[in-house]
Amino acid sequence: MRYGYWLPIFGGWLRNVPDEGMSATWPYVRRLAQRSEALGFSLTLIAELFLNDIKGPDAPALDAWSTAAALAAVTETLELMVAVRPTFHQPAILAKQAANIDQLSGGRLALNVVSSWWKDEARRYGIQFDEHDDRYARTAEWLEVVDGVWREPRFTYRGRYYQVEDTILEPKPLRRPRPTIYAGGESEAAKTLISRACDAYVTHGDPAERVAPKVADMRRRREALGLPAMEYGMAAYAIVRDSEAEAHRELQRITNVQPGSPGYQNYQDWISHTQLEQRISLEDYSVSNRGLRAGLVGTPEQVAQRIADLEGVGVNLLLLQFSPQLEEMERFAAQVMPPVGAMAG
Repeated sequence: MRYGYWLPIFGGWLRNVPDEGMSATWPYVRRLAQRSEALGFSLTLIAELFLNDIKGPDAPALDAWSTAAALAAVTETLELMVAVRPTFHQPAILAKQAANIDQLSGGRLALNVVSSWWKDEARRYGIQFDEHDDRYARTAEWLEVVDGVWREPRFTYRGRYYQVEDTILEPKPLRRPRPTIYAGGESEAAKTLISRACDAYVTHGDPAERVAPKVADMRRRREALGLPAMEYGMAAYAIVRDSEAEAHRELQRITNVQPGSPGYQNYQDWISHTQLEQRISLEDYSVSNRGLRAGLVGTPEQVAQRIADLEGVGVNLLLLQFSPQLEEMERFAAQVMPPVGAMAG
């Protein structure tokens, strides 16, 4: 199992706790990223939103791409998975920026391609908001351009959404054949595109018995296309305590989001513009990305067993959230990683 984590560029993950002790500032994320390498974390996901989805639109939020470039210069081993939304970036220009960060980091850049869901954010930033299947059609073309300019000496493309002519991109990314492209999605349009055009599939939090058929389905799609095996990642929020009772007290504390709180309207917006295999409750939305559904709540032994179960059905990357992030990552590394390793051994 590889352990990754979400970089807290929004100042936290809880919609009902104003101050989680992890400010949306460069000094905090630099300290966290550098410490995470020593703790055994191999990847950080740097989300991209221009408004703060967690604490409310008026709250601070760091920019994903400039933060990734800065982290490239102050870390040594950490894979930098940067989220990118095709509607917000011209593909050839983004490919150039990404290749440069990959060079700066010594080949540690990856992309997490995300179809936009927040219509109000797009409006505020003057970006066209496509409906669901149109977003995936755009993303398919976007990926063709990015991949083409990364691989070819000169690249020309004429599509419905994008056209480039005789594009030259030098230097190319260091990572070969290209930086890893991660993506997630539960609609048929999403799964069809990801199985064909991406390298890794990332799902929202769920227990092993729900993740198993998702992995099996994507494996079948990939094999039918004759493409190499994918990596399978999952987002999860972890609560590790010395006793079950302590863990569940913490769970109750963080899941009492009420209508009228800063994140509630965003919850309604997200529900309206996504196609999910299962509906989510407001409690699920209390922390981002349905992370509590993974069930990583309990004693170190209980959480380790659930991670082993996920590994058993094909998940090989966890993208974890904690609150407060640094202190809980220290606990997780000390108390959960060793028993998971022992089970695997």
